[in-house]
Amino acid sequence: MTDPVLSALGDLDVAHKLADTARAVILPYFRRADLTADNKVIGGFDPVTEADRAAEQAMRTVLAELRPEDGILGEEFGSEAGRSGRTWVLDPIDGTRGFLSGTPTWGVLIALSEASGPVLGIIDQPYTGERFVGGPAGAEMTGPQGRRTLSTRPTARLEEAILFTTFPEVGTTDERRGFETVARQVKLTRYGMDCYAYALLAAGHIDLVIEAGLNPYDVQGPIAVIEAAGGVVTDWQGGRADQGGRLLAAANPELHAQALEILRRI
Repeated sequence: MTDPVLSALGDLDVAHKLADTARAVILPYFRRADLTADNKVIGGFDPVTEADRAAEQAMRTVLAELRPEDGILGEEFGSEAGRSGRTWVLDPIDGTRGFLSGTPTWGVLIALSEASGPVLGIIDQPYTGERFVGGPAGAEMTGPQGRRTLSTRPTARLEEAILFTTFPEVGTTDERRGFETVARQVKLTRYGMDCYAYALLAAGHIDLVIEAGLNPYDVQGPIAVIEAAGGVVTDWQGGRADQGGRLLAAANPELHAQALEILRRI
């Protein structure tokens, strides 16, 4: 039976409960000597661990109790139709390669999405205790240094920008060429941060994230957080990016326009 107090929780409270639940499940696995992974693809390495599956299942159990009318889209267990027109989008561990390597650059991604796209998002890093939240009321983070409002940087020129992506190869040959064209014009380029790069952008530490080959569960939480912090997120043609594919996230409209002018030629 559903607890009437829990069922009255607002969407942000539900999102926090999902993140708390995933934290509790995942942390005992992190940096464990006997952690193993299955490979989800042939001809490459796309790992999934017991922690990924257990965390998503735990979040789905919470939603079954608190939001039974809403749909769910998760990386590990696919899509579950709802009746409300709203969908919770879950990536239990974004950056499983980093998780396996012991780096604290992976995260739990949670979004609440409507027809217009994600309206609420969380990027949670359980090991460092940092949580980045974005929604209609704005964006904020909590962590070891307390709570603060998130605001993206005012960097207005590519030559002053810090750019991140996860993989140096980015995607196809053409996509790599587009990324490298932007990278040659910025001040600094860094690699390998997975979803943590989006959190750094929302927090005002970097200026651009450019990626390709993404899925909806990779992007919807970060989109909500970055946009609530004042940033701009589109695909490489300036359209919606919430269904994945190619993504350009920028700290502000001016910087976004300069990077987009290069990428839209690809």
